[in-house]
Amino acid sequence: MLDVRPVGYVIGLVVVAMGLAMIFPLAVDIAEGRGHWPVFAESAILTTLVGGLVALACRNGVRDSLTVQETFLLTTGVWVFLPLFGALPFMLGETEARAVDAIFEAMSGLTTTGSTVLSGLDTLPKGLLLWRGILQWMGGIGIIVVAMVFLPELRIGGMQLFRSEAFDTMGKILPRATQIASSISTIYVALTLACTLAYLATGMSAFDATVHALTTVSTGGFANYDASFGAFSGSAEWVATLFMVLAALPFVRYVQLLNGNHRALFRDSQVRAFLMTIALLAVVTAGVLLTIFPHHPEQALREAAFNITSIMSGTGYASVDYMTWGPFLIALFFFIGLIGGCAGSTTCSIKIFRYQILFASVNAQLGRIHSPHAVFTPRFEGRSISDDILNSVMTFFVFFIVTLGVVAVALGLTGLDFITSVSGAATALANVGPGLGDIIGPAGNFAPLNDAAKWILTFAMLIGRLELMAVYVMFTVNFWRT
Repeated sequence: MLDVRPVGYVIGLVVVAMGLAMIFPLAVDIAEGRGHWPVFAESAILTTLVGGLVALACRNGVRDSLTVQETFLLTTGVWVFLPLFGALPFMLGETEARAVDAIFEAMSGLTTTGSTVLSGLDTLPKGLLLWRGILQWMGGIGIIVVAMVFLPELRIGGMQLFRSEAFDTMGKILPRATQIASSISTIYVALTLACTLAYLATGMSAFDATVHALTTVSTGGFANYDASFGAFSGSAEWVATLFMVLAALPFVRYVQLLNGNHRALFRDSQVRAFLMTIALLAVVTAGVLLTIFPHHPEQALREAAFNITSIMSGTGYASVDYMTWGPFLIALFFFIGLIGGCAGSTTCSIKIFRYQILFASVNAQLGRIHSPHAVFTPRFEGRSISDDILNSVMTFFVFFIVTLGVVAVALGLTGLDFITSVSGAATALANVGPGLGDIIGPAGNFAPLNDAAKWILTFAMLIGRLELMAVYVMFTVNFWRT
């Protein structure tokens, strides 16, 4: 019989942690003096109380190991329940958002998507802006733990490739999660502090530097202004580009660096492929932009590097309205959002390593065609790729494409135009942020969409963040059989 107590205990503790995190925006609101702080006081009390009661009720069922069933429930349950409580400040606060809008915003924050239904960000209470940043920061560190602990154990999308790297508590989910969270916390906090200081050096205010550091290192993309990162320019864009790249690299390599393995980072084929792809796309984009800014080569390179990195890493900042850059770059931005960063980073989308495995498989198959008697084995980082991993990756690609089509059609049925439907489905499923077109493009937001479209996109953000199969498996009959 399915025992939900271990799952409920962990979810309860995480909800308590979210409630305690509300103290920070509460303090900021008190300091600002706009009278908005009771919203966070009420939200914190309710969230902490409910989470604490659930944890206490499930405490007698705690154990070190989880069944596969329980692991799937925990992985999905955290990302289902946290947005419900994370939405409270939006519903009770100055925005007085409806449930659909508040949950959309919270889900977008925790999945580090960066799509928003809020406007007038420039005038919102600072506590609410900080809360958006905290949601993304929590989601960023949370997804690293999920990617390094749960998805490899659940054999999701080829993530079993990374089951044993740097950690040795295999078979014990909760101790492994604790160990990994402890190891990466120092790195994650250090990157955030370094990013904050770098933003301060560019002239940002302390508040803007803090919030944008939270959303940069988490590759989330929530900004404090309706103009997104267009409110800043010059050196701030270079700083953001650097830290978006750092956040898109596998955090396990940072752990290995701290443990004395100084070659671990650049020996990783994911890292090399990601950096080369970013550099190539930035140069191509800069070349096109030179036709727009013929006398400003630095601006062309800066805008290209920033926006390419932002979209490919899934951060979703926009420094300009790239819808005005012409059809070639618009199409390019659509497709690079489906690439993503490295496995075990804060980034989202399909991820570099899956493309590497796909190309290795295609190359091996082409070899078999022209030399049918030879043996061709697809390889990744010098190791042969097992059929289990290959099948998982191919299944992920198929489900991603099918889901993208289904979500796009569903959005079209709600009355959205073709560009908005397709780009909205892609940006939600890949957790990128802005879409294309006049409504949800870099110069717009998701507020004008109807409620049905917002619910569809909210669900798409959830399944995209958890790499599809972790959610889909729970819709099968076999999953619920004891």
